[in-house]
Amino acid sequence: MVTFTYTGKTARGQSTKGEISANSQAEAVAQLRKRRILGASVKEKKKKAKGPAPTGKDLVIFTRQFAVMINAGLPLVQALEILGSQCENKQLGQIIITIKDDVEGGSTFTDALKKHPDIFDELYVNLVLAGEAGGILDTILGRLSGFMEKAMKLKAKLKGAMTYPAIIVVVAVVVISVLMVWVIPVFAKTFEDLGGELPGLTKMVMGISEFMQASWYWGIVAYIVFSQTMKFLYKRKNSRRVMDRVFLSLPLAGPLIQKAAVAKFTRTLGTLLQSGVMILDGLIIVSKTSGNLIIEEAIMRARTSIAEGRTISEPLSEEGVFPPMVIHMIAVGESTGAVDAMMMKIADFYDDEVDTAVDAITASLEPMLMMVLGVVIGTIVIAMYLPIFGMADAIG
Repeated sequence: MVTFTYTGKTARGQSTKGEISANSQAEAVAQLRKRRILGASVKEKKKKAKGPAPTGKDLVIFTRQFAVMINAGLPLVQALEILGSQCENKQLGQIIITIKDDVEGGSTFTDALKKHPDIFDELYVNLVLAGEAGGILDTILGRLSGFMEKAMKLKAKLKGAMTYPAIIVVVAVVVISVLMVWVIPVFAKTFEDLGGELPGLTKMVMGISEFMQASWYWGIVAYIVFSQTMKFLYKRKNSRRVMDRVFLSLPLAGPLIQKAAVAKFTRTLGTLLQSGVMILDGLIIVSKTSGNLIIEEAIMRARTSIAEGRTISEPLSEEGVFPPMVIHMIAVGESTGAVDAMMMKIADFYDDEVDTAVDAITASLEPMLMMVLGVVIGTIVIAMYLPIFGMADAIG
């Protein structure tokens, strides 16, 4: 039984609303007619999600287990019921049971998934649609879980590339702030008691310290304003286009972003083509998952050319977004009739390239950040000890 909410009017014309339990929306409407509630608007009551939101790992486990059950011959509804009841993530388990109820009510599995776009994205839904249409749902689900695992690994690599430098920067900011706000004032008080002319470097560091003590909150305000401005600009297409182009041209991060985009593009499109999705439909889905507006627009322009009868490799080469080697390998795949297999080979190669790029960035940034931190802290220490050295010379 499903709970529905309704609004309508009684036979006397008075507005009324409430909840009703039924096996389907049509049955709920029929019950309301029997109660003489007219013009009723009936909607399924959304159940409040319990527990943390499902992670990518939760979805991968569900997809892989589901593929195994379907392959073993279990009916779709029974498999969903088992997975929903034993799912460790309570929210995902609740969604699976809702999907099971929809399928029992006559919906296709694909239509039931479409009701939960925040969990099952367009790629997932389209692959399932292809699996249902071709009668190979178990194969598609197995392929989909493999794709999702690869995508998670790629995301983890990119996240790892930024985590270490971010930690160093945070530690540096904390150390410098402690020195400037709590340590420098102690030296400043000592120098004030002793009197005498202070070196220029010492005056500069003490001035920065005084400013930070008096105006520390402006730093927080500046951070909030900057972060909110960046979020606002990234939501606007024109400014996002400029920012994404800048990201692609950055010295260290640019090549990494490009390689990750190539790996994601080729693996996603290869998986879609292997699953029977048409190339033009696949390119629309791939463009939306690229994560970079420059690459997304390049893919969509290439799609327009392909729709006019051109090959895949020709319009992609004209965009200048993808490396020549990728274009050449796609052209070879087209000539041999194995574009999907070639896409997967390119993806595997660029997964390794992302690994290499992450190692290179870490190796380059670590000494650079440590050097900057050393120079800043060294300057502060020297600035505080210069007056002491001067007094020692005067005494001597």
